[in-house]
Amino acid sequence: MASTTIYTGHRVVVIGAGVAGLAAAVLLAARGLEVTVLERAAAPGGKMREVAAGTARMDGGPTVFTMRWVFEELFAEAGAALGDHLALRPVSVLARHAWSERERLDLFADTEQSAEAIGRFAGAAEARGYRDFCERARKIYRTLEGPFIRAARPTPLSLAAGAGLRGLTDMWGVSPFATLWAELGRHFRDPRLRQLFGRYATYCGSSPFLAPATLMLVAHVEQAGVWLVEGGMHRLALAMARLAEAHGARFRYGAEVAEIEARGGRVSGVVLAGGERIAADAVVANADLAALAGGLLGDAARRAVPKPAPERSLSAMTWCLEAGTSGFPLARHNVFFSADYAAEFRDIFERGRLPAAPTVYACAQDRDDAGAGPDGPERLLVLTNAPAIGDRRPFTGEEIASCERASFDLLRRCGLRVDRRPEAVTLTTPLGFERLFPATGGALYGRSLHGWSSSFGRPGAATRLPGLFLAGGSVHPGPGVPMAAMSGRLAAAQLLGHLASAARSGRTAMPGGMSTR
Repeated sequence: MASTTIYTGHRVVVIGAGVAGLAAAVLLAARGLEVTVLERAAAPGGKMREVAAGTARMDGGPTVFTMRWVFEELFAEAGAALGDHLALRPVSVLARHAWSERERLDLFADTEQSAEAIGRFAGAAEARGYRDFCERARKIYRTLEGPFIRAARPTPLSLAAGAGLRGLTDMWGVSPFATLWAELGRHFRDPRLRQLFGRYATYCGSSPFLAPATLMLVAHVEQAGVWLVEGGMHRLALAMARLAEAHGARFRYGAEVAEIEARGGRVSGVVLAGGERIAADAVVANADLAALAGGLLGDAARRAVPKPAPERSLSAMTWCLEAGTSGFPLARHNVFFSADYAAEFRDIFERGRLPAAPTVYACAQDRDDAGAGPDGPERLLVLTNAPAIGDRRPFTGEEIASCERASFDLLRRCGLRVDRRPEAVTLTTPLGFERLFPATGGALYGRSLHGWSSSFGRPGAATRLPGLFLAGGSVHPGPGVPMAAMSGRLAAAQLLGHLASAARSGRTAMPGGMSTR
C-alpha cells in the first residue's frame, strides 16, 4: 500500500467491525474512499469484545498484544502514530505456569532470564534445549514473515519458487511436515515443557499433537515483545474505529447485513436485515468464511467463496468474573495445566465433548507486570478449550457445571482460591459464541491448523465475485489479533489494486473519478 493514489467517489461497505474490518476501514478511508462500516453489535471489536461481570467491564476475548509493528505500520499508513492513540506498556513476565502448588514456572520476555528459570525448574539440559528452541523459532519466523505472513495468498509452490536455493534450505529447516508435539520432543525431555510450548498450537485453535511445527514461531513473536494495553484490548478496537472516522468512515452499529447483492456479475451493495439497501462499488466482508459459504449473506456471496474445510478450530468456555483471590501469586497471564494433555485434546477433537481435565488460562486484568493487584475483588477472564459444536447441540447444565468444577478445582490444586459470586460472573459457551459469530459452531479461529498443508487452506482476500473481498481470522494469514489485522490490510490492498486495474482498463461501471495529489 505504498502508492499515494487517492480514490474519491468510490463507495465501500465493510461488513463487521472486528479488527480485520477496522484495519481495512482505516486504510480505505485514508485513501479517500467513502467507507461505511456495518456492525450488528453495539460496539466495534468483534471477538476483541468487552464483557460486563457484575459492576465490572473487562476484555472477554484476546488479552495479549503482540506484533506491534503490524499496528505501527497500519497507523503510519493512515498518517498517524500508534503511540498517540494507545497507551502501551511492555511486559517482562510473559506468563506464569503451574502444574501443582509446588510446580511453577515463569517465562520472561528476556530469553536468558527464561533459560535460567527453566534451568532451576527442570535442569541445565532443558535450559540448553530452550535456547536451541528459541533460535529455531527465530529462524522459522524469519523464513516465513515475508513470503507467508505478508503475502496475499501463498501456496507451497509460490514459497518454493520465490525462495531460491538458500531459501529452500531455510524452508526445509522449518520442519513443514512434522507436528509441533514431535518437534518439541527434539528440544525438551521434560513433559511439562513440551506441554507448555505445545500450548502455542491453541493460539491458532489447534491441537499440538496435530498442528505443524511451524507454530514454534509463536515463541519468537512473544520474545519480540508483549505489551499491556492501558484500559484493555478493547481500547485497540476503539482507537482503530476513531482513526477510520477521522478519515471520514461512517460506522453504523446494530446494523445486521442480510445479503450481499450483485448486478452485472459484480458487487452492487448490501441489504440490511430490515430491508434497507446500501449501494456499494466494493464490499469487504469481515465475517467467518463459514457464514458466507453457508449462505447467511446471500447466494451471490455463497457462490463466490470456497467451501471451508470441515475441521473447525477450538471454541471455549469463558468465565468473566469479578472476584476476590488468594493463595497463588497471580501474574497478568497465568496457565494451569491439566495432568493429561493428550486426553484433553482427544476429548475436544475426537469425542466432541468438554474435556474432563481441562487446562485453564486465567487473565488477571487488574495486575501489572510485577503481579501487583487490587486489595479487593479483581477482574478475571478464566478460559478452557472446548469443541466448536454450538450449532449442533448445546451442552447440558450438568456438562457445563462439571467443566466449571474441573476448571476451578485445578486452580485450587495449584493454590489459587477464587471467591466467586454468581451475580458477578458472565459465562460464554460454544453456543454463546455461535450466536455471536453465526455458522461457526463457536469456533474462534476459523478452521483448525492440522496437517502440514492446512496453513495454505485458507482463502485469500479476493473472491470469485468481482468487488467482494474477505478479511478476518478464517482467511489468510489466519487468526489472532495481528494476523487478522494483516488480513484487513491485504484486503484493502487488493481492493485498491482492483480499482486501479478497472481504471486502467477503462471500465466505467463504478461512479466517481480517481485522482492523485
